[in-house]
Amino acid sequence: MAVADISKKIIDFLTSGFENREDSIYEEMMDESCEYPTEDNVALKPSYSNETRQKVVPINNFKGYEVMVCEPRSYEDSISIVKHLKERKTIVLNLHLLDKEQALRIVDFLCGATHALEGSQQKIGESVFIFTPKNVSLSAETQKSKLFRDALWNQPEA
Repeated sequence: MAVADISKKIIDFLTSGFENREDSIYEEMMDESCEYPTEDNVALKPSYSNETRQKVVPINNFKGYEVMVCEPRSYEDSISIVKHLKERKTIVLNLHLLDKEQALRIVDFLCGATHALEGSQQKIGESVFIFTPKNVSLSAETQKSKLFRDALWNQPEA
């Protein structure tokens, strides 16, 4: 086998699978409109046209947090309250319109639903509760912690 035949086979093997430069992306790159300005064989800052700019669209469609005040009149209203909680809305529940038995049933039901949705609940007043979804954190300062904080910070100076 001649050296020319071996060289041709090596070149054919190395170039197989590659596209021709005449009809490839290289032709687009070599387009004269994309040419960078040069001065003394040094590339200058390229000038970009405004035609290629794309509109920036926000990924997150954040609408804010919504707080709903609910005053149920019967136990059946608790189902719609859970739907609001599933929609990640904070619920302030005022049970002043219900008797004690109905109010207890609704609070038990909503506490279970809130726990299942990994949310939080807190009693904030006489027959008033707050239920928050997973994305809202609840913190409360109790009377005992207020007294401890005041006692710590209001000590007489020595």
